Amino acid sequence: MTALDEIKIGGLGASRKRVEDQRFIRGKGNYTDDIVLPGMLHMEILRSPLAHARIVSIDTSRAWQIPGVHLVLTGEMMATRNLAWMPTLSYDTQAVLATDKVRFQGQEVACVIADDPYIAKDACEAIDVEYEPLPPIVNPEQALADGAPVIRDDKEGQDSNVIYNWEVGDAAGTERAFAEADTISRLRLHYPRSHPSPIECCGSIADFNRATSKLTVYMTTQAPHIIRAAVALVAELPEHMIRIISPDIGGGFGNKVPVYPGYVCSILASILLERPVKWIEDKTGNLISTGFARDIYLDGELALRNDGKILGVRMHVDSDHGAFFSDAQPSKFKIGLLHSAFACYNIPAGHITARGTYTNKAPGGVAYRCSFRVTEAMFFQERMIQAAASDLGMDQAEFRRMNLVRDDQFPFRTPFGFLTDSGQYAKCLDVGLKAVGYEDFRKQQAEAKARGRLLGLGISTMTEPLGAGNSREYDILGIKMFDSADLKVHMTGKAILRTGAKTQGQGHETTWAQIVAHELGIPAEDVVVEEGDTDTAPFGMGTYASRSTPVAGAAVAMVSRKIRAKARKLAAHLLEVSEEDVEWELGRFYVRSAPDRGVTIQECAMAAYSNMPDGMEPGLENTAYYDPPNLTWPFAVYIVTVEVDPETGVWDVLNMVAVDDCGVRINPMIVEGQIMGGLTEAYAMANMQFITFDAEGNCVGSNYMDYLLPTAWETPGYELHSEVVTPSPHHPIGAKGIGECAAVGGPAAFVNAVMDAIADTGVRNIDMPLLPDRVWEAITKRHDVSGAPPVRSDD
Repeated sequence: MTALDEIKIGGLGASRKRVEDQRFIRGKGNYTDDIVLPGMLHMEILRSPLAHARIVSIDTSRAWQIPGVHLVLTGEMMATRNLAWMPTLSYDTQAVLATDKVRFQGQEVACVIADDPYIAKDACEAIDVEYEPLPPIVNPEQALADGAPVIRDDKEGQDSNVIYNWEVGDAAGTERAFAEADTISRLRLHYPRSHPSPIECCGSIADFNRATSKLTVYMTTQAPHIIRAAVALVAELPEHMIRIISPDIGGGFGNKVPVYPGYVCSILASILLERPVKWIEDKTGNLISTGFARDIYLDGELALRNDGKILGVRMHVDSDHGAFFSDAQPSKFKIGLLHSAFACYNIPAGHITARGTYTNKAPGGVAYRCSFRVTEAMFFQERMIQAAASDLGMDQAEFRRMNLVRDDQFPFRTPFGFLTDSGQYAKCLDVGLKAVGYEDFRKQQAEAKARGRLLGLGISTMTEPLGAGNSREYDILGIKMFDSADLKVHMTGKAILRTGAKTQGQGHETTWAQIVAHELGIPAEDVVVEEGDTDTAPFGMGTYASRSTPVAGAAVAMVSRKIRAKARKLAAHLLEVSEEDVEWELGRFYVRSAPDRGVTIQECAMAAYSNMPDGMEPGLENTAYYDPPNLTWPFAVYIVTVEVDPETGVWDVLNMVAVDDCGVRINPMIVEGQIMGGLTEAYAMANMQFITFDAEGNCVGSNYMDYLLPTAWETPGYELHSEVVTPSPHHPIGAKGIGECAAVGGPAAFVNAVMDAIADTGVRNIDMPLLPDRVWEAITKRHDVSGAPPVRSDD
């Protein structure tokens, strides 16, 4: 017997096909809307057409008279059960159904439960609501203006629209750095609202059993255990009487982390009617009312020496949170991990101030494919870096290279207090520059300029803090952000793994089995992975902010090692030697002095149920809870070349190179898929996804005519590079995470490329998306172009 070939058994490094795709590509997935329960009723929600208005009256009498209607819920009815308001993940409160007034267009006002969704929708239209319009607020400037109406007048002591003021860094040291600077580079910009827009909208099926007093809820959630805790608080039911089941999810991207009013209403309706109640959101409802991301304004400054050294960074951000502060983020960080900005650059001093405001918009701030505001941090960082290099007249690549953290500086303490783990940042940059043909392109750019063609090259570097986080600093609603894995090896050597994470496209069913194969030598095909059921899965914080591999994946490795430790004892018993004489190689234990004498992991599994030593508990199973000692820090360089048509403002991507160092790659094929998906979302954010608000608070872009999703036709090709691998020194298998990196770092590369192409105009910024009319305006009128709301609704 010899060690197994890890690639052949589907361990680390194997490009194993995703096992979950066997059902997805055949249309056999099991989504929330696929579930049909006996006696099930259907719920529809009536939403406000106005952004800000007092509710004068709600008349539901006509709705009650429609045959097939079983229940009509209003905020007043919810209030009698103390359910009109619910807590958010940011220690705020959010209306379930509006009582006093509506605070954003699309807010939930009432809901109807009927025999089918068509009757319920008709009944919603029969509800008469009288509104008294109030002045709407659609940006922080309006929210902070003198005399602005207080949006959250329901909150005792709330006399303004300010939610918080927060700061981090060394204010005095930063002041000194700016005083010593030869040049100060300044940039103002807006990262617009963006929407995750998963293929599957949100939905739930609540089923309360009066006989057992148990509530079962099937729902589209990325964090089943957190939802269970929230439901227990809201519905006043003990957690052990609540079962949350999250079946297959058609994409999440952060949109399915929060608790939405539809969930709460369906639960109450099921309790009142003692029948299952299904609520499935439509696309407009999803776009107009569920968790947005971004919508944040930057005033940024870099203190520079004339030789290109960055001495300090100063940033002020205003964040538009909408009507309720409902961000899903670690409790102590009011603006998420925005202070991860400039972590890859060796900058002596930095200071960030942040202010959050209420506005008349749907609540935002979800971590849309990023680790809690890191997308904004990296976008601001790389736009500021490009502007600074331009102000100094320096080459973009050389300016970055001279300021990047060196290989010998790790672990590196950032100006805002983070400790990065490992990396070869300059090497990544050099790989990317070589791949894109940097010097040759600059020559082509100069030659094209002489002929009236506008070519541009944009660089974006990115390092993202993943795996929030260690229990010393990270929690949500007081719950520490660890994660878990439960592994049971049956007597035949087959295994079942359950984790507290919840896949929504990351490929957990494939990659978790590969980690088990790596640690135990059990072929990946012999490991079944289950997630999403709070009655069977160990408690975990769910999947978002790239926590999968850094935290849940680490838990899988650790529980596998616990299993291997017990299997070693079983092997010693079977081989009749002391445990100290037993060695391990992939798939088998053997006697150190006699390598030919060994037993397989499968033989140890059988012994755990049939031939265990005296005093040992039967079975081969265990649970691990992993509390990460630090964040993991993947790094990437994205380089884009474009051509801009000066006549129309249309820009086309010529080339896109991505160099990602995400530590050890579990499944290279899945990693590449994640990078390509993230780059596609980055391209869409930079080029085509337009969602904003007019002066009346109307959501402009709540449909796929305005908020465009890229197809294969529009999406550019990508050249991916994986030459640079620096394992995380504190992660059990050296992995860092990858799912969000390209979406985090990619947008700035596209924008920087366009700005480089039109650099001669003197324009410093065009807000995303860089629509052709905005680029044309910048070229012809030679001024910055803002995309901040309000926009004209007749444009």
